[in-house]
Amino acid sequence: MTGAPDLDLSADVLTLTRVLVDTPSVSGDERSLADAVEAALRALGGLEVERVGDTVLARTNLGRDTRVVLAGHLDTVPIADNVPSRLEDGRLYGCGTSDMKSGDAVMLRLAGRFGVPGGEPAHDLTFVFYDNEEVESAKSGLGRVVRERRGWLYGDLAVLLEPTDGEIEAGCQGTLRAVLEVPGHRAHSARSWLGVNAIHGAAGILATLAGHRAREVDIDGCTYREGLNAVRIEGGVAGNVVPDLCRVTVNFRYAPDRDEDAAEAHVREVFAGAIDAGATLTVVDNAGGALPGLTEPAATAFVAAVGRPARAKLGWTDVARFAALGIPAVNYGPGDPKLAHTREEHVLVERLQPAEDALTAYLSEPTARGANA
Repeated sequence: MTGAPDLDLSADVLTLTRVLVDTPSVSGDERSLADAVEAALRALGGLEVERVGDTVLARTNLGRDTRVVLAGHLDTVPIADNVPSRLEDGRLYGCGTSDMKSGDAVMLRLAGRFGVPGGEPAHDLTFVFYDNEEVESAKSGLGRVVRERRGWLYGDLAVLLEPTDGEIEAGCQGTLRAVLEVPGHRAHSARSWLGVNAIHGAAGILATLAGHRAREVDIDGCTYREGLNAVRIEGGVAGNVVPDLCRVTVNFRYAPDRDEDAAEAHVREVFAGAIDAGATLTVVDNAGGALPGLTEPAATAFVAAVGRPARAKLGWTDVARFAALGIPAVNYGPGDPKLAHTREEHVLVERLQPAEDALTAYLSEPTARGANA
């Protein structure tokens, strides 16, 4: 399928998912799908709609005591011969089925139900369909909204329909990348004693990583397990040269009770011996995590409506952007995160309707408004 499709928001969630998947929207090429989403939301008649680049924003303005923000990205990783979609043995296969067009389809169904005159949700609702999530953070459509339309993102709870296999995943880990550079001295490998091998000098760093024991932290009943790992090693210029520089890139996934500064301080403490021995450590990326926020009334009501206990999100998601705004946020979607970005990516059809039903129940039940009702 090419061009902007017609999105029928009265169609079932499986049908909507197929239409979304069959409309390619690799990061940076979301315009056709964003056009279709914008047109469908404007046609409902009960939403204020705004476009920011290829991000589509829509909201109700009913004067409710609480507001829930529902967010999902429109883009996918590059297609791997898995578009158009195919339905087989209760599974819908295709690029983005899990991450996260099935979640987008659920959002569109909710907009079709509550975004019409007389829709009567228990909360005011904001829908955010954003571009460029699967690439570098600087291009993120949600980040652009934070900078340019921040008022659109405020609410009592944000729900990101990221793939969670139908479970609630609260908060998220922070992620830090650092590069350790170990110096050496070049020499001909036939006379190696005249040089200092930088790759050999990195042995202490690797031993430190191999012996590192991950910390586990319980926050609001969710267990976050940290991890510190080498993810890249670079060194050497030729097969007959003792290398004078070795770079080891490490990734620290940290629990959300640490902020960015605390995470960097911990990494520097772990590698203090290597730094004292002459290595340098440079942090090249550091994105803080998000606390679960499950004690907030809106989040407590959401967990009750879904009827499943929350677990920790092991990974970084855009809930961190909401947390930075002081808004509790959770991840909840029908896709399986283990299948994201794979050639065999698919979503179980049986996961789709329960996700829609749980969110419908939460958004339509007056007692779900929490303490502010």
